[in-house]
Amino acid sequence: MAIYTKFGDAGTTGLYGGTTVPKNDLRIVASGSIDELNSVIGVVLAFCDSDDVKKSLSHIQKDLFLIGTELASKGKEGKLNQARVREIETEIDSIESKLPPLNNFILPGGSKTASLLHHARTVCRRAERDMVSLSQKHKINQDLLVYLNRTGDLLFMFARYINYTKKVDEVVWKRDR
Repeated sequence: MAIYTKFGDAGTTGLYGGTTVPKNDLRIVASGSIDELNSVIGVVLAFCDSDDVKKSLSHIQKDLFLIGTELASKGKEGKLNQARVREIETEIDSIESKLPPLNNFILPGGSKTASLLHHARTVCRRAERDMVSLSQKHKINQDLLVYLNRTGDLLFMFARYINYTKKVDEVVWKRDR
């Protein structure tokens, strides 16, 4: 099978079930952001040396494929739910218990892996915004919004955790006066 079909040459693409939509349809925009997030997480995995973080990120990558499937099938899949969100919340709580309290805003950065995790977090937040835009026009699984919100939080915590374990100081943001 050829990788190119020429179907999208006119700026349209197909959803599962045969519906054709423009490539700038909100459903496709959200799917593209999810795909980008998955790719950025793949880059993080290439640099990460924490087995626990890698295991969690790999699970998230699989979740993102489920989200993409759900978006492409107009919400017919519904595999991601509150139980998965609770798993992520438990993971966030576990990581947070190992870190010093955060009393200030911090600048994104630190080690290479933590910096990449911060980048993944910002892509996740954009995917979340795109999903909100989609939800304002079409009925979607609301658990997807919650999932992306928590995943952004988890990516932030992973960045802090990686810097902490590598003994890289977080840079506190201070307003210039």
